[in-house]
Amino acid sequence: MNWRYRANATLEGLTGYTLTRRVQTQAPRAAPPPKTPLEWQRLPGDKVRPPVDPVHDRLLREPVFILSSVRSGSTLLRVMMDSHSKVHSPIETHFRRMTVGLGTDPVRQAMELLGHTHSDIEHIVWDRMLHRELARSGKPVLAEKTPSNVFAWRRIATCWPDARFVFLLRHPMSIVQSWHEADPAKRPMKNAVPRTLTYMTHLEEARTHLEGLTVRYEELTADPEGQLRRLCLFLGLEFETSMLDYGKQDHGAFVKGIGDWRDKIRAGTVVQGRPLPTPDEIPADLHDICRTWNYLS
Repeated sequence: MNWRYRANATLEGLTGYTLTRRVQTQAPRAAPPPKTPLEWQRLPGDKVRPPVDPVHDRLLREPVFILSSVRSGSTLLRVMMDSHSKVHSPIETHFRRMTVGLGTDPVRQAMELLGHTHSDIEHIVWDRMLHRELARSGKPVLAEKTPSNVFAWRRIATCWPDARFVFLLRHPMSIVQSWHEADPAKRPMKNAVPRTLTYMTHLEEARTHLEGLTVRYEELTADPEGQLRRLCLFLGLEFETSMLDYGKQDHGAFVKGIGDWRDKIRAGTVVQGRPLPTPDEIPADLHDICRTWNYLS
């Protein structure tokens, strides 16, 4: 019988307790965070900048970007412009979401030695993709209208320093109502104001900092010829009556997610806009943008 056993037996008899050795345990080491795959990593020192070599870095010349909120009539304006013999206005391309993955050290080293930032490479891809669509159309002028472009107006203006901008406005409350009505179950009115106001706020920032032409949806539907003549003058084009008969031409699919898809746009003719809301129908959160856009005194 060893001494530990005798001591514990005596102690247990006297106190009811025994001695045990405290085992030192180490907390398990936390697993290291997963390493970000190389193709998801930006090149170090990434910088958004104009084309380093404008002659060779860009194929598009003087592209037109229609900047608007969602539910502002941009699909209507797109198909009208696409009906011009010299303007190609494709479906919403969402080109700004296109990114570039550089998945090996050699390709990353090569791009840096060639003088490209990560954003430079993406800009070349954007330009090449949009130019392909324009070249296939056989027309000389591209007009792109993805509404989410308002969130990237600075980068777009930097990518194409010669870009031209058309700002499409609509009564803010009409935007809210149209956004809700497009999918009432998934777009409740309680979400409509903050969601659409974000677009409107960025659009107004772009209007403040960029030169361009402002077009109002209400005026476009009330006097389409007059507004299209203004637009053609801004772009240096002759007005064509075919722009009023957009329904006679093929403008690609009207599909949810890449433009308006409802019956109104499929009708092929301009439909008068809804009556403007009265001042007491406008939520307080929209008052400032309504005043800025001269929809509220």
